[in-house]
Amino acid sequence: HRITLGALIIALGLMVDDAIIAAEMMVVKMSQGFSRARAAAYAWTSTAFPMLTGTLVTATGFLPIGFANSAVGEYAGGIFWVVAIALIASWFVAVIFTPFLGIYLLPDNGHARAAHAVYDTRPYRALRRMITFCVRRRIFVVLLTGIFFAAGVAGFTQVKQQFFPISERPELFFQMRLPAGTSISTTHAVARRAEAMLAGDADIATHTSYIGAGAPRFWLGLNPQLPDSSYAEIVILAKDTAARERIKARLEKSLAAGALAEARVRVDRFNFGPPVGFPVQFRVIGPDPLVLRQIAGTMRDTMRSNADVIDPHTDWNERMPSLRLVVDQARARALDIATSDIAQTLQTLLNGLTVTTLRVGTEKVDIIARAVAAERLDLDRLGDLTIATRNGIPVSVAQIARIAYTAEDPILWRRNRDLVMILRADVRDGVQAPDATMALWQQFAPQRAALPQGYRMEIGGAIEASEKANASIYALFPLMLLGMLAFMMIQLQSFSRLFLVMLTAPLGIIGASLALNISGRPFGFVALLGLIALAGMIMRNTIILVDQIEQDVDQGIHPRGRAIVEATVRRARPVVLTALAAILAMIPLTQSAFWGPMAVVIMGGLFVATFLTLLFLPALYALWFRRSLDARAADAPVLGQAIDAGARP
Repeated sequence: HRITLGALIIALGLMVDDAIIAAEMMVVKMSQGFSRARAAAYAWTSTAFPMLTGTLVTATGFLPIGFANSAVGEYAGGIFWVVAIALIASWFVAVIFTPFLGIYLLPDNGHARAAHAVYDTRPYRALRRMITFCVRRRIFVVLLTGIFFAAGVAGFTQVKQQFFPISERPELFFQMRLPAGTSISTTHAVARRAEAMLAGDADIATHTSYIGAGAPRFWLGLNPQLPDSSYAEIVILAKDTAARERIKARLEKSLAAGALAEARVRVDRFNFGPPVGFPVQFRVIGPDPLVLRQIAGTMRDTMRSNADVIDPHTDWNERMPSLRLVVDQARARALDIATSDIAQTLQTLLNGLTVTTLRVGTEKVDIIARAVAAERLDLDRLGDLTIATRNGIPVSVAQIARIAYTAEDPILWRRNRDLVMILRADVRDGVQAPDATMALWQQFAPQRAALPQGYRMEIGGAIEASEKANASIYALFPLMLLGMLAFMMIQLQSFSRLFLVMLTAPLGIIGASLALNISGRPFGFVALLGLIALAGMIMRNTIILVDQIEQDVDQGIHPRGRAIVEATVRRARPVVLTALAAILAMIPLTQSAFWGPMAVVIMGGLFVATFLTLLFLPALYALWFRRSLDARAADAPVLGQAIDAGARP
């Protein structure tokens, strides 16, 4: 299952975080003279519960997807359960198994160093100067970050929008739609000609034809076609993705040259995500079918002028020739023939009437009585069909009715009881459906303003499906936020610190926007998953850093101002290592059509978020607690001096 595998890859970048933090803490404490067992215990007491909070917050971020009441919830809901189970399991491994392994595997330095000596190397001294500068110039740093955030939000307006990308599966759908009401035999003949176009193609492994209906739903993203005698479909299995594209190009070239001109033909690929049908759709709604057809025809012409869309048409198709029998009621009454008798007799003669059922083995076969083909299929002889009066006297149809030739809509579609005609089209390769839809929506502005009273126009297709998916997720955002706030409040026990952590969550937008614009990747549902994961990662690092600062202050190790700098310095290595682990884990996914945008979002967001955690957060923390930067816990001043002096705890 693609979503499950992707969820495991997302979790992979997060699962190693806790183990890195625990192992790094053990290494530092052992270098300061702690025994292996004591260093392992310290890693538990100092980081276990902040890590648990961060893990639960990250998992809770995916909760709306797991419980979304929509097609997207059906398609991608497993990501919440996989990530949550994997992250919680990784926490147990990090706080129990990793310290246990550390006791046996971590090297012994052989001598103890002062507590501050570990962080007194040249890189740490440079980092300390940078953090000190940010704390002193905290207003400037916070304002500069705010400007970057605004630029990131503005940058998202330049990113292409997408619902789900095209699948990498090798199947092609060769769809043929004939005029509504076409007989199954005619449709079958067209399908045979289409099969002849595929014969001998070396790129095709197999192909299967379906006449009068679409293929069964053999894949979650497939929306089967309803039974229709005028519809045929050939599912082509190419040898690989490149072969699929070559087959598609050859078919489109043949169709453009006039092959299968009697049918509306569509050569379509699989699309990831819930089934949408045609990516570009507009609904014209109103009471009169003729007015609907006129409005839709005008808008279809507008769509044809747009080079980004392919074969715009309506789901009603063209009006069909119709034959109507107009009964002369005076003559019918004179001959004592009811209109219902005429209808029933003609129904029997033309379509047939089931007179009995014959059992053949385990099957039941209907026996149908109707006129011979020479009589019922020749429209010129329709008037010669006879109808018996109640006295048993045969009367020809021409004696009691006249035949009127007209045109009518083959089928009338309704939505919420209203007549609706759907304009639909495909998009050319390289164009995103939401972008093409919105461009056309702007082109329709004068026509929408001139719609008669009682008529309206709506957007469908990929944009509507995306909005429904997002709405089902946003509906659960309050529950997600409540869960996050509850976990963080249990850990932080302060509204001020809780507010600080929440402020850092959206900052991943800066790097995500930059990465998407540089790479040219679109932003869709999968990239939204990356943003959610990114927010959890950022808040996780923030929680651990804030907890470390408060531990230093509570233990009297440093005044708050210095604790901000020193705690950030001590957290720098695990923050950088965990970010690198997640970024490197995403590199293989960048080549995936499905997971590529998510990987780009996480990589870019984490890269920038690492600097924000180490530089912006100290500045924001110092700005928030600016009146207590010199405060030190009153109950442990001597201990703080002893540790600053380098004595062993």
